[in-house]
Amino acid sequence: MITKENIRNISIIAHVDHGKSTLADRFLEIAGLVKPGEHESQILDSMDLERERGITIKSQPVSLEYQYEGSEYRLNIIDTPGHVDFSYEVSRALMACEGAILLVDGTQGVQAQTLAHSYEAIDLGLYIIPVINKIDSVNVDVDSVTEQIYDLIGSKKEEISLISAKTGNGVEELFKRVIKEISPNLSKNRALKALVFDSYFDSYKGVIASVRVFDGSIEANREYMLGNNKNSIYPTEVGIFDLGMKPISTLGPGEVGYIVTGSKDLTEFSVGETIVDRSANGGNIIEGFKSINPNVYSSIFPSDADEYVKLRDALDKYSLNDSSFFFEPESSSAFGFGFRCGFLGLLHMEIVVERLEREYDLSLIVTPPTVEVLLIRNNGQEILIKNPSIMSEYTDIGEIKERIAEVVVISPKKYLGNILKLLTESRGEQKDLSFLSSERVKIVYSVPLLELVSGFYDTLKSISQGFATFDYKIVAFKKADLVRVDLLVNGQEMDSFSSIVAKENSEAFGRTRVEKLSKLIPRQQFDIPIQAAIGSRIIARQTVKALRKDVTAKLYGGDVTRKKKLLESQKKGKKKMKKIGNVNIPKEVFQNFLKQDS
Repeated sequence: MITKENIRNISIIAHVDHGKSTLADRFLEIAGLVKPGEHESQILDSMDLERERGITIKSQPVSLEYQYEGSEYRLNIIDTPGHVDFSYEVSRALMACEGAILLVDGTQGVQAQTLAHSYEAIDLGLYIIPVINKIDSVNVDVDSVTEQIYDLIGSKKEEISLISAKTGNGVEELFKRVIKEISPNLSKNRALKALVFDSYFDSYKGVIASVRVFDGSIEANREYMLGNNKNSIYPTEVGIFDLGMKPISTLGPGEVGYIVTGSKDLTEFSVGETIVDRSANGGNIIEGFKSINPNVYSSIFPSDADEYVKLRDALDKYSLNDSSFFFEPESSSAFGFGFRCGFLGLLHMEIVVERLEREYDLSLIVTPPTVEVLLIRNNGQEILIKNPSIMSEYTDIGEIKERIAEVVVISPKKYLGNILKLLTESRGEQKDLSFLSSERVKIVYSVPLLELVSGFYDTLKSISQGFATFDYKIVAFKKADLVRVDLLVNGQEMDSFSSIVAKENSEAFGRTRVEKLSKLIPRQQFDIPIQAAIGSRIIARQTVKALRKDVTAKLYGGDVTRKKKLLESQKKGKKKMKKIGNVNIPKEVFQNFLKQDS
């Protein structure tokens, strides 16, 4: 029997590709759950996409049992994502822990995401064990990385563990250090208090919630209550994560495990809910959990209009397992019926689209990403706009505000000039610039979120040859000079192609989009004007020239007036055709345009 004093709840936090999942593999081997050399790498990365891209997308808990100095211990480890778009996964994992392993790549040093996760762990009062990984690499610089960790959290050299997660060197000592140094968060309160830090839908069992029990206990076939929405729950099974789900009789204080709720509605079990006793009076709620709000919006349409119902069903099912994903129906003159979707960031959007296409056998059209703007009408009413095409409904706009993000970029100093130029061109304002070491610099800027979804990340990686890393957090709305740029084909507005951009960049943006689309639209029997417009003002134009039949080919000499007459007749016919003709644009054109635009 493992006592509550011998339970440890820890999270592994680090930047992308610093070795979190590999370290988790070594821990699994030490605890005897798997045998070295007899399993695939990154066991906790269960999705094909995670393996292909080498990133963690979903937080994955696992319980390990270990005999140490004559006592039985249980370590509940939560492997977390490192990419900025999945920070919400990290925040809810940290809420369920007492300690964290701060893993830093010895060849790359402290990166932007490392900073963000470290500060969050410190704010939550977690005990942090600093670790330098990849000490077996020829490029490792332990002294420099040690200095960076000291500047970050104040840890001295002797407090930092040196390991190689790949070879296992130093990992068992780290495992024992977790047991010795991290103390369980125990209280004498017997009233139930448990945090729901994740939930997903199982087609056979219904909603399964991942929980961390702080006080009291949860048993199967007993009635409990959700503290915020006051709904009753009646778990049919409780258990721990053991490379799967292992049922046990009771989840006691300090435990991390799961409960099979039997419910078919995932919205009842929002992440951050507190499970309490039925008799609780509401004073036992866990505070401070961050809500999840989409930052990036895009429209998704089926390539084949007949697959609309299939897409709707796929989105319903997908949303059951991703509480950060938002969608609502919309229609487009170009694509027909589809959905307006909200994502945490560009990578999240990419992952969702790829999973929908793979797991539900769909072919999708995805419009360029946009962000929310806040319209303030002349009467003071505030309206959040998620779709640029809706802006035309309001003619009494007093001012427009856009979301501002605080961006932290960490880079080798030789790329500093190019990065500062990029941030300035992205309408950024410098907040801080400091050197983490003689070779690495930390840059803090306030940048409109609108600029971050317009190819910022790709450009940053390009100008820094992949060495720069960045993290961001949304801080506020700020007044901005923004305009809506529409695309018109033969005078008809393409509603799904409307974009909100900074006024200073609008003409260059319009010219670029018009030029791209004009190269893709097939020629018709009459000239097709492609235009970019702000309201009624045209800011860019290209013309797709008409196909022209040689009507004078049948003439063999004679009076020149015969030739002029035939050409004039053709000209009149084309003019009439342009008035009454519709431009038939294949969907492939729009798909290619959107791929290029992305």
